[in-house]
Amino acid sequence: MYFSRFATALTVLAAPLALTACADPAPLYVDRAWVQLNPNGEGPAAGYFTVHGGEEAVKLLRVSSEAAQRIEMHESISKDGMMTMQPVESVDIPAKGEVKFAPGGKHLMIFNVNPAIVESGKLTMVMMFSNGDRLIVDAPIQKGGNATGGQQAMGGMHDSAAKESAAKEGDAGGEHASH
Repeated sequence: MYFSRFATALTVLAAPLALTACADPAPLYVDRAWVQLNPNGEGPAAGYFTVHGGEEAVKLLRVSSEAAQRIEMHESISKDGMMTMQPVESVDIPAKGEVKFAPGGKHLMIFNVNPAIVESGKLTMVMMFSNGDRLIVDAPIQKGGNATGGQQAMGGMHDSAAKESAAKEGDAGGEHASH
């Protein structure tokens, strides 16, 4: 009788531990996404978010949206005492870690956002990862012009970067990023 109660109690206590071991692995996901329009209305918008790594390390390879001509990943860095931007081909996302795209650091440059999407207040983006995952992310759009976002958050670099990028590609009007 004593053994039976002990075995039952042990089973009841061990069951949650056994179920925890069978839980699904932590997923790769994105949160806190938002878009800051350029305050002058002509340069690219900036995109910010946080990527949370899953069970295995991956790379963020590309971000696209049917509502923008193109989206580039960039990083603001200090070089010779000056802040500058450089394009980023991919971003390492560590297993169970997080990478922030935030003002003054990694960010998206979003070119020629469709005005109807701006009015809707939300930009839908597709993020593509090296493991084949494609995450759809809805980012609220904030109007430009305040001191905490947009061009000022990027150190005033978006206008010159937009001009350089346009000069490199020529007139790419009407071209949309593909998935």
